Amino acid sequence: RRKLKTELSAALPALSAAQLAELVPGKEELNVVRVYAHKGDPVTLYVLHKNPVFFEVDKQIYPTVYTLWRYPDLLPAFTTWPAVLQKLAGGADLMLPGVVLPPGGLPQVRQGDRCAVTVVRNRAPVAVGTATLSTAEMLGAGMKGKGVSVLHTYMDQLWAFGDKSAPPSLPPLTAEPSGSGGFSADSDEEEEEEEREGDVEDARPGAEQEGDTDAPCHALQELRLSESQGGEGQERQGDVGREEEEEEEEDAKSPQEQMDALLLRCFLHALKSTVRKSELPLLTSSFLRNHMFPCCPSGKQIDIKKSSYKKLSRFLQCMEQQRGFVQVKELSRGVESIVDVNWKHPELRSFSVPEDGVSGDSLAPESCADARPYQPPEITALYSVSTRLQPLFADANLRKGAALSATEVRTILTDYVKRNELVDERNKNYVTVDPALCDCLLDRAEYQEVARLQWDDLFSRCLDRMQHCHQLLFPGQEPILKKGHPEPIDISVASRGSNKKVTLIKNLELYGLDPHTVASALQRRVQASSAINPLPGAKDRVQVQIQGNQVTHVGKLLLDEFRIPRKHIQGLEKAQKPGKKK
Repeated sequence: RRKLKTELSAALPALSAAQLAELVPGKEELNVVRVYAHKGDPVTLYVLHKNPVFFEVDKQIYPTVYTLWRYPDLLPAFTTWPAVLQKLAGGADLMLPGVVLPPGGLPQVRQGDRCAVTVVRNRAPVAVGTATLSTAEMLGAGMKGKGVSVLHTYMDQLWAFGDKSAPPSLPPLTAEPSGSGGFSADSDEEEEEEEREGDVEDARPGAEQEGDTDAPCHALQELRLSESQGGEGQERQGDVGREEEEEEEEDAKSPQEQMDALLLRCFLHALKSTVRKSELPLLTSSFLRNHMFPCCPSGKQIDIKKSSYKKLSRFLQCMEQQRGFVQVKELSRGVESIVDVNWKHPELRSFSVPEDGVSGDSLAPESCADARPYQPPEITALYSVSTRLQPLFADANLRKGAALSATEVRTILTDYVKRNELVDERNKNYVTVDPALCDCLLDRAEYQEVARLQWDDLFSRCLDRMQHCHQLLFPGQEPILKKGHPEPIDISVASRGSNKKVTLIKNLELYGLDPHTVASALQRRVQASSAINPLPGAKDRVQVQIQGNQVTHVGKLLLDEFRIPRKHIQGLEKAQKPGKKK
């Protein structure tokens, strides 16, 4: 405990001796707990009276919100709006545009200093982190960019380790900022909403906090269906004005809120127009793929990872428990299905299906974005005339570099043999080797030993000494001739970070496939993040990367949707083996 007190005194200079004695008592029980964060980083907790009072990460010790509620002035604090707290608890860092400027100016901090985050009208800290910039750098940057890298917040898993008490109400020591700067605490709600746009950035992907499922579907509550608000006799000019206002409101929303609204729209559209009672129970994955995706408006794309839900199960859980649209059950282990739909739900009944209906682009989310359906190229193996073999093809008026199929080579050689009467009279299965054949097809050691060759040997020697090439023929295009054997579409599985797998796909361009189209189709199929990266060692070529071992899905997409021959796909054997049935 003496060592702990020394470390705390150095890390928290504002902590007095009396306060330190209360937090690290000499005779009371102080438990040390080792836990792991969602990324696998070890975290040491110091627990007093069943509440964590300090936590240590990367050999740096920080106070928890429980400690800061007892001593709120222990760390320099940045103030933000109450609406930002929910996003901080969801895994976001505090951005400088969301910081409320107090009359006395920002607290003086250096880069990397420990700091706290409070909300307007309450001095009790709700988050703990480190400053990403010094105070001077924050002001020099025009209060733009990331301000505080958040490590721990009220309502996260560390808070849930304690008694889960709410923060106390501590009035600020100074008056709240006001004036024409737009930071008045008494400003109306609309102005606060405008100030809060873009306040936070999701800088901790994958953080799953306990408060996520309990948080209200705020983005869904903001959705307004213009079709249900207007009367039938409304003037066209009014409709246009309302649409423009809705577009402005949509632009003002964050990308996450826009994706939440898009999910709800496609969800209602699917229930209203495509789902039938006879289809129930309906697998949730089939509902997303076969019903919600086709209802996505043209020019937009559903990506649950970019929403506040992150997973389809969480979205449907909100639709069931908080909205009452559907009933979802786990009919088999790990497989959820929609078993009932509340067709009489007022919001579902009032929802008007858009006039454009189901967009053509969404009907086939896994097909090419091009208006023409993708057609795989016809690939033909060819042989190029080399300098050494040119005398054998001179009579056919073929020069060096001429590309021929195996059948054409066989025909030209047969004509050459018959024209020069080289068929062996005693055994027609053999061909007499003349000087031209000797120079073209025999090695130096065979000049004095081989006088005749079998027909099959003659053809195989000729093909072996020709240069390999291939021809790609796309429908409606001129043939493309390339040297060497056709490179297959290569599928591989690589490790990233702590035993995380990613699937890599390259050489798609060689077969006329757009990597972005393939990445988008796979992203829809497996609901995993994808990326397009430059291919190392190859100029102007890229490779598709998708999270997890998705070789099985990639194979099905290439074989079934794009109809690429199996012989031109390499790496299908690396698919994940199915687990043994119990």
